[in-house]
Parts: sequence; C-alpha cells; structure tokens
Amino acid sequence: MAYPEQPTALEVHHPIPITPATPHAAPLVPVQSGQVPAVQSIVLPDGRVVTGYTLTPAPTAPAPAPAPAAQPAVSRTAVNIALGGIGFAAVCGGLLLLTGFIAALAAFVQQLIILAAVIFGGFIAVQILGTSRGSGGTTFHIRKAVIKRNHFHG
Repeated sequence: MAYPEQPTALEVHHPIPITPATPHAAPLVPVQSGQVPAVQSIVLPDGRVVTGYTLTPAPTAPAPAPAPAAQPAVSRTAVNIALGGIGFAAVCGGLLLLTGFIAALAAFVQQLIILAAVIFGGFIAVQILGTSRGSGGTTFHIRKAVIKRNHFHG
C-alpha cells in the first residue's frame, strides 16, 4: 500500500486584500428620528480594534405564567394501596411463622395432656386392681376339694 507523497516544506498562503481601482464613499444610511446611533469599539487581545453599532435589545416577552403543579404519574391512593400490599406481603411471612408456632404449641400441649392421662390412668388401675390387705373384701381360700357322686367333700 503506497502512501501519498508528504510535502517537504510547509506552504503558507497569505490572503491578498481587494482594493478598488477608484475609492468611493460609503453609501448613506438613513437614520430614524434624527439620532445618531451609539458606536462601540472593542480592543481584541492581539491589539486589533473592532468597531460597530450597539444593538438595542429586542423587547422581551412577558414572563410566562408559572405552569400548574405537575400531577404525579400515579395517584396517591394507588401509591398507598401498593405500599399497603407490600407491607401485607412482608407481614405474611411472620404470620406464617406465627401460625406454625401456634400449631406446634398446640401439639405439645396435646401430648402433655395424653401423657398425664396415661400416668393418671395407670395410677388408678393400680389402685383398683392392686392387692388388697384386709380392706373389707371377701377372701377365698381355695383348697383341694373332692367331688364324689355329685356331692362336694371339702
């Protein structure tokens, strides 16, 4: 790939001012109401002077009336409902844990009641079915008896 030839020396072009062959006077500009407009000159940093007529500022339009307060894209009621829904969703997890805790507590109490019934029932059974030591019951002494000809001999 060939590159274009690079110039060896830097060429500088100077503009040539156009001078009329015969100088003529500037055209007359009509001035309104007999006043000469003010001329202003500005000195640039490089020493050149720029001169021109000052411009009268155009009359400004009256300030626009303030715009009415911008309405939010979503009504406050909708925002409150949404926030309530988010709060409810956050509470639901806690409610689920609370119901689980209550169910576990109820099962524990039920097991305690069953255990108490078994222990109390066992105690009552021992009292009823236990051996009695002369507590007014009838005592039977069984001995070897002989039955002959349908008659008891004891």
